[in-house]
Amino acid sequence: MKKLTNKEREVMELFWQHGPMFVRELLEHYEEPKPHFNTLSTIVRRLEQQGYVCHKKYGSTYQYHALITEQDYAKNSIFRLVDHYIKDSYRGLVSTLLKEEKLSVGELHDLISQIETYERNKK
Repeated sequence: MKKLTNKEREVMELFWQHGPMFVRELLEHYEEPKPHFNTLSTIVRRLEQQGYVCHKKYGSTYQYHALITEQDYAKNSIFRLVDHYIKDSYRGLVSTLLKEEKLSVGELHDLISQIETYERNKK
């Protein structure tokens, strides 16, 4: 799964929040200055080519909807982050979060408990 650009992510967030929409409906969710219709249409078509959205045809227009959930995109982003920047080491990720004080020891203990519960239930 390819990383989204800021503009692509912005459009995807609108689909995730509001569901299926036509490009003109997408425009309604933007504040001034709104992007040009053709610019927004190009972004949506690029998202469709990348497999993030698909469309349903209504006469001569298309209604688009997300093919991937926000949770799935976030999960894939974490995997990509670990793969590219932490050299496939989830231990390294947790270590970095602890060192940067983004994860407390208490939160780490909670995670360990969740892992132990998961492992017990898996058997």
